[in-house]
Amino acid sequence: MNIEKPKCKDVMQHICESLGEDLNSERCVAIKNHLDNCPDCKTYFDSVKITINLYKSYEVEMPTDTHKKLMNLLNLNDCE
Repeated sequence: MNIEKPKCKDVMQHICESLGEDLNSERCVAIKNHLDNCPDCKTYFDSVKITINLYKSYEVEMPTDTHKKLMNLLNLNDCE
């Protein structure tokens, strides 16, 4: 499975769509500014990125239950 790496704009679009907001809305602009300037959020997203890259590099089929647990652990339940 070869999935293209999402770009920052794609991630922001997903976050804003999940919130029911337009990408250029005041709320989404505030979220982007926060993500750009918050070391804790950067660390969190870096750890998610590393986990996803490791997951992809092994190209294994993860059991559905295990996948759900991982998504829950990463607080990405709505991305399934």
